[in-house]
Order: sequence, then structure tokens, then C-alpha cells
Amino acid sequence: MYTCRMVLLTRKLVQRLALLVTFGGLVTTFVTTFLPLWKTLNTDLNEMENWYEGLWHSCIFTEEVGLQCKAFDSLLALPADVLVSRVLMLASIVMGALAVAVAFFGLDGVELGPGHRRLKRGLLVLGGVLSWVSGITTLLPISLVAYVTVVEFWDESLPDVVPRWEFGEALFSGWFSGLFLIIGGSFFFVSLCMDDCSEPLSPPSTQEMPRIQHYRKTEIL
Repeated sequence: MYTCRMVLLTRKLVQRLALLVTFGGLVTTFVTTFLPLWKTLNTDLNEMENWYEGLWHSCIFTEEVGLQCKAFDSLLALPADVLVSRVLMLASIVMGALAVAVAFFGLDGVELGPGHRRLKRGLLVLGGVLSWVSGITTLLPISLVAYVTVVEFWDESLPDVVPRWEFGEALFSGWFSGLFLIIGGSFFFVSLCMDDCSEPLSPPSTQEMPRIQHYRKTEIL
């Protein structure tokens, strides 16, 4: 009986760990989407100025004034990688939120009424799939912006005096958030693959059954 309780406790812990990791990846993705730190630039002419650029704003940091940001003027004037990254990151936030909401009702201990065991299993499967999709749609724009940044940094057609954009902190947080979402979705499937614990059968009684004496009927002739 003690082993059975330990197995059930482990299953619940895996499910709650999956929900926690998925929620952490969702929050990190949300913050990464609106951070203006996707790319950074520092010029040799003025080392006191640092330029930053994200999906929504471009910013400049100086020691005298601090951080000043300005939103992009036109949606049509955005580069293709920034526009695609906006759409994918917003889709990732929506998918991640749905994954957390759906999987919550599939957790052990959350009552949906009698006879809903198959429904709860389906909710965990759907939550895991949505978490995977959210993680992939986070990793794609992050990797796309990183690829474009690398290509432009090593572009030999540009003069050496032209400053080049480099990786910002938001790219690294985006990679971590995408991995968290994929790991969280995988933990949901791990919890489903764990065998359900069944109560052990009671040991047979060692008490001897009373002997039944059988008497043979005899006839006296």
C-alpha cells in the first residue's frame, strides 16, 4: 500500500512540475516578446551610447539621459524577419496560455465529476501538444533573428566602419523559454506514460480451513 501511494504521488508531482515549467516558459516568452533587447549595437565613435532594438521598439541608452525608446513608425516598413517574428511570438503566447489552461483541468486532483478519466487524459495530451507548438513557435523567430544578425554581421559588402548589430539578452531568454515550453509539454506525456497504480491483492489467509469429515453410509443387512 505504501508503494502505491508513492507511485501516485510521483505521478502528481510530474504533472505539477510540467505545469510549472510550462507556465514559466510562457511568462518568459511574454516578457521576451516585448523586450527591446533582441539586438544591441555599440559604436567605436561614441562608446557612451548603446543602441537596442526589439520587435516593437528601438532604444538608445546614454549615461546622461538613460534609456529612451521609440516605437517603429510604420508596420509596412518593418523588415520581413521582424514582422514574421511578431506574428510567431504572439501565436506562441496564445498557444502557451491555452496549454496551461487546458492542462490544469487534466491534473490529478482537479475534479471534473464522475466518469471523466478519459476526458482528463485527453486534456493532458492536448496541453502537451499545445506546449510543444508554443515552444516551437518561440524558437523559430528567435533563431530567425539570430540568423539574420549573423549574416549581416559578416556581410563583407559593408564597409568596416559601419557598426554591426549583435545578439541581445532577449535572444537568450527566448531560447530558454522555448526549451522550457517543450520540456513542460514532454513532462505531460511522461505523466501519461506512467503506469496507474493498482492496490495490491490481500494475501491469502494462512488459517487452515476446518476439516470436514465425510462419513460413509453403511447398510446392515
